[in-house]
Amino acid sequence: MAETKINIGPVHPSTHGVLRLVVTLDGDTVKHVEPHIGFLHRGVEKLVETRMYMQSPSYMEKLDYVAPISYDEAFVATVEAALGIEVKERAQYIRVIQLELQRIASHLLWLGTAINDVGQLFSVFMWCFKDRDIILRLLEEATGGRMFYVNMRLGGLNRDLSPGFANHAYKVLDYLEHRIKEYGSYLESNPVFMERMKNIGVMSKAEAISMGVTGPTLRGSGIDFDIRANYPYYVYDKLRFRTQFENGGDCFARYKVRMDEMQESIRLVRECLHTIPEGDAIGMPIRLIGPQPKEKEVVVKRELPRGEVMMYMVAEGQRPYRFSIRAPSFINTSVLQHLPRGHRLQDLFPILASVDTVLADVDR
Repeated sequence: MAETKINIGPVHPSTHGVLRLVVTLDGDTVKHVEPHIGFLHRGVEKLVETRMYMQSPSYMEKLDYVAPISYDEAFVATVEAALGIEVKERAQYIRVIQLELQRIASHLLWLGTAINDVGQLFSVFMWCFKDRDIILRLLEEATGGRMFYVNMRLGGLNRDLSPGFANHAYKVLDYLEHRIKEYGSYLESNPVFMERMKNIGVMSKAEAISMGVTGPTLRGSGIDFDIRANYPYYVYDKLRFRTQFENGGDCFARYKVRMDEMQESIRLVRECLHTIPEGDAIGMPIRLIGPQPKEKEVVVKRELPRGEVMMYMVAEGQRPYRFSIRAPSFINTSVLQHLPRGHRLQDLFPILASVDTVLADVDR
């Protein structure tokens, strides 16, 4: 049978953004996938180099609009490393709380869209968005923003937690813990879901390492690596944190990692709320002219919901001389050239969903 080429995207609902996939087919079998990116490029790294340090966090949050606090924190931590600023202890706990709540919200959005990609009930998609909205309201209570927060300040935060935040958070966590178990029971007893996810897009340990993937995509191939555990920051080394990984290497394994990570994030937030110290958590006010950098060249690593981000900054004067990001979505998207080969066209969509890319993070 003659090979054919078809375009998927860049405005396809299952490409999760402006991603174009040129797929070569032999009948219904995928022979090759060529991802085309760059439709969303905004030159954020260069924009950062033209602005004072703390004029840029709002740009960072748009890079991953599904988990904006994560990029905000990573950038501010990079500036803190360059300027030699220590983060207050209470602020460290609050940052972890907000980062882990953001991780749950991100994974819930992923779960709803992934279920939609494999042709399951649209109701699950809506349930996930409803539960995610509960977390967004909790983050709004903590930061004052609903989607973009810009709550990180040098050495601390813009806003401390309100007096009633802990009680509200405990109720939300209890509810979410029950709901995530319900999602797992429902989906894993569904034969159609299991058939679409099991043994699809298998990536071995060696392949995951050689392709440089990160985050749940890496841990789904049986690799016990998480920046929070291997290179802990803030108070992660004080918490009873366990890296979640699965040995299957397929779409189902990557699904399981994210489901388990949501439960682990719930445990981490509870522990932080229980042990958070009293004190001041407010950081430095935003100023156009800040202190002179103490480190000329810094690299900061963080574990985002989509995987490891690395921020490289050459500090000079009142603004970065050079700034570059190794974005997890960009690296993980590269596996789309490899994983779908030999599968049917319909399997391309659960594979794409299991990688969990955000195209603003890819293009930057």
